[in-house]
Amino acid sequence: MSALQKIIKLMLMEKKDINIAVICGFIAGISSVGLFAASGYLISKSALIPPFYTLIILTSTVKLLGLVKAGAKYGERLYSHRATFTILSNLRIAFYEKLTPLVPQIFHKYRSGDLLARVVGDVESLQNFFLRVFYPPLVLLLVFVSTIFFVCFYSLAIAVILLLGFFLTTIIIPALFSLKQVKIKGKVRQERGNLSTHITEVMYGFRELKLFHQLPSKQQQLLSHSESYINQQKVENLNKVSSQSFNGFMTFVTSWLVIGVGAYFVANGMLEGIFLAMLVMISLTVFESAAPMAVFPIYMQESRDASTRLYEVVEDSSFVKDSREIPINKLPSLAPSLQFTDVQFTYMGDWRKTIPKLSFVIPAGSKTAIVGASGSGKSTLLQLILKLQYVDDGKIYWGDFDTSTVSSEAIWEQTRVVLQENYYFYGTIRENLQLAESQLSDTQMEAALAKVKLEHFSLDHRVLEKGENLSGGEKQRLAIARAFLKKGHLWLLDEPTSSLDAQTEQSVYQEIFKYAEQDTFILVSHRLNGLEHMDQIIVMDHGEIVECGSYNDLMNKQEYFYKMKVLEESLL
Repeated sequence: MSALQKIIKLMLMEKKDINIAVICGFIAGISSVGLFAASGYLISKSALIPPFYTLIILTSTVKLLGLVKAGAKYGERLYSHRATFTILSNLRIAFYEKLTPLVPQIFHKYRSGDLLARVVGDVESLQNFFLRVFYPPLVLLLVFVSTIFFVCFYSLAIAVILLLGFFLTTIIIPALFSLKQVKIKGKVRQERGNLSTHITEVMYGFRELKLFHQLPSKQQQLLSHSESYINQQKVENLNKVSSQSFNGFMTFVTSWLVIGVGAYFVANGMLEGIFLAMLVMISLTVFESAAPMAVFPIYMQESRDASTRLYEVVEDSSFVKDSREIPINKLPSLAPSLQFTDVQFTYMGDWRKTIPKLSFVIPAGSKTAIVGASGSGKSTLLQLILKLQYVDDGKIYWGDFDTSTVSSEAIWEQTRVVLQENYYFYGTIRENLQLAESQLSDTQMEAALAKVKLEHFSLDHRVLEKGENLSGGEKQRLAIARAFLKKGHLWLLDEPTSSLDAQTEQSVYQEIFKYAEQDTFILVSHRLNGLEHMDQIIVMDHGEIVECGSYNDLMNKQEYFYKMKVLEESLL
């Protein structure tokens, strides 16, 4: 199924509004044709001085058709736009439901600015699909077929002229202009993606650009991309206007042909003169429905490209590791054992294997530290456990469960996580702690703050976006407080105290070990102090385990871990 077919499937969820909009559009279009036809006939009939009641009937018919046209037009606008907004809502929901499970792997292939351009720009482009691609041809076909059928009763030749005008203005001319538009639109999308990418980078890196005096040059690059995008939009709009203008010109040429042929037929007695004005008015009016077809191929191509760009992200086979149905959505609420069996992993686009081949076991209820040099793969192990990344090969077991058969939500429900970087939302301390559990009481949250030496914080204190008004140590302790408040029997801590002083770090660890006494505990750390109480220490280097054992065992071996410890002590 193509991407555009999937958009149509989503669109047809609103078939009630779509059907009403098409019916109203047809009534509005045929009423408009009837209104002008009746007006033309009224003018011709009035010249022959008919009975007064005839003029009253014709005049009333014209007024009635005017009212019907206005009411149907209102209904067509109401239901077509309501359908469009609902379709866009359904599309966004469907897209985000597919996009969410791909985070964070998706950022290894697509830059955040490019994703933003797709999520915002391409979705907005699809608002034209129903209004300018799907809906107009249906209404136009119904109106034209009805009109040509009516005209056939008066002049077959004029009906043929209208039919030729129909093919010319709805198929031939739009197709010619759309060929040029395809190239233009590709450049517009490319420039929009470039602009969004650079804007996002400036926003994220604004502080660094200021500190290194690179902001002016970056601003010039942004202005250059902006100008390029604007110029491409101008070319695109010019092509659209040219298509509409030429299309309009050909409708008038068709009307002139109807006048010329009609006059010839009247002069030769092949058509009653009283019907000439009516047929001319019909030719002028029926092409009103054809006006949107001037840009139909343009919007058709735009919708096809936008839908393709959206679905190529969420259906990328490099992200979808396991398409089968996940059968396990609930894990036992117990301290789990973890087992890595021949696990291999490489970050997308990376030139090296982050985890070449790894096997180890973490017993249930044990306390494990994972140490090693920067870039040795320690944090990657936690991401694989949490299914924030997916293994290339091998298995990870949560107790007796293969995690490939367990939903990510089931794993997250049973874990207390503190990562190296933790996000804080604009709001209050209370609102940021309630991420752990929405029904927490103030007493519970204040107790958690006390455990991490933040008792001086009020739950009503404001937190700026990304926690800009918090120090590095305060951010880490607030993240640990959230972990205290969350349910789960697996603790995953990645450098949780790297910004704390030694005294505060020791106090916080005492509280953690006391609270997690019966839980499975995994700590990733560069620091080697305080690891004496760990049940096992896994030492990693370049994605491989070089040593594993208790603190005393590793120190007695006097190998990799021992050398790291000696070096650390010499630097203190």
